Amino acid sequence: MLEHRTASNYQNDTLVLGFSDLNRLRSERPLVLAGGRGVYVTDERGRDYIEAVSSFYCVALGYSDEELIEAATRQMRALPMYPSGAHRTVPVVLELADKLAAIAPIANARIAFATTGSEANDSLLKFMWYGNGHTGRKARRKIISRRGSYHGGTALTTGLGGSAALQESFGIPTVDHVYVSQPDWPAAARAGESGAGETEAAYTARLAAELRSAIENAGPETIGAMIAEPLSVSAGMLPPPDGYFPAIQAVLDEFGIQLFADEVVTGFGRTGNMWGSQTFGIRPDCVTSAKGLSSAYQPISALIMSPDFHDRMLEGSKVDGWLAHAGTYHAHPVAAAVALKTIEIFEKRDIIGHVRRIMPTWHAALDALTDHPLVAGVRKCGLAGAVVLRKPGATGPAESGMKLGGLGRAAYEAAIERGVLVRPIGDSLVMAPPLIIREAEITELAHRLRRALDDVLDAETRG
Repeated sequence: MLEHRTASNYQNDTLVLGFSDLNRLRSERPLVLAGGRGVYVTDERGRDYIEAVSSFYCVALGYSDEELIEAATRQMRALPMYPSGAHRTVPVVLELADKLAAIAPIANARIAFATTGSEANDSLLKFMWYGNGHTGRKARRKIISRRGSYHGGTALTTGLGGSAALQESFGIPTVDHVYVSQPDWPAAARAGESGAGETEAAYTARLAAELRSAIENAGPETIGAMIAEPLSVSAGMLPPPDGYFPAIQAVLDEFGIQLFADEVVTGFGRTGNMWGSQTFGIRPDCVTSAKGLSSAYQPISALIMSPDFHDRMLEGSKVDGWLAHAGTYHAHPVAAAVALKTIEIFEKRDIIGHVRRIMPTWHAALDALTDHPLVAGVRKCGLAGAVVLRKPGATGPAESGMKLGGLGRAAYEAAIERGVLVRPIGDSLVMAPPLIIREAEITELAHRLRRALDDVLDAETRG
């Protein structure tokens, strides 16, 4: 297969792909997927792969679900397109808003729709500025976020995560951003003077103290909110330490700062509950959702807002006469129909119950990989996890961050050759398979991944 992708006569002078080496893309054909069913996708040559990351952590119900396809087809025939805005909408959008509010982790939630997770997070900050500006809180513009997180690819949301080097590379403005550490327990624990390591409780307390210091240094009166993923997916699938969110929320409450939960990935069952906020005891003022909302069959995202947050927007609308914000594809009727059907399927098929029943098998499969010479450890949360790689005999931390290189890249490429698609983040292989995955498919995924790691180990030994 690799020979097919690196054929000497291949040249690409048109397509640009994100998260890709643009120079490599010009001379090496990308992996082209042509079909999919369940947890498997098939390339243009007919070879199958287990999609261990649900594409971009999004295809919750697997590929080619007939009910979702039929929902899209039915809406296409009824009304294929009509924008929701200017005091006009369509029935399925009204129904979806009511249904989403009913299952939201915020009581009496107000719902606005967008197209992508990036756009939802971007719009949420815009709405914060709008509401604050019309209720005597105009100075509260700054947003707290955690280094290593990912909250989107717009100019504004790129400023919310990643590294300083990434932001400098794109020339991203960060004047309204305040950064704190990404929780990474136990890897980031400090060694004590007596030789005993920092306890989990002490580590959590230190991060809460860091947050307090960052707020005081920036000026509490200038900060509107903190945004955080319940589970730090793009930082390498890092679960928060015990008591983390209650501790930081106590600090935020003290200064009147809101907490926004980015549930673009963790929403819709990934952590074993419908929302990651439920799993980790978070009381969010606002939540963003996408990906699993429609099982990614159609592009749609949602801003789930508390009544208090929405009340400030109402004040702005009184002054201006309207909310001067909309998008042609926001709450697209076909996307809304698919999202509505997705929620119905979650309830009808008891998807959350299945996730909880299959989690022990998933966790056991990850744990079983720890006997491999290249595996330094694993991280697990719900139906997600990461395999941490390290060369035999190596000491010190594994490579982290968004950059693809070293063992992570080698293992990623070897996994493709063995028929499993993973997400490399530094020297970790991140996985979040479709929620419908079965025990036999988990077994097969682990088998293919182990063979890929064997291939990398053989290459390291020879090299």
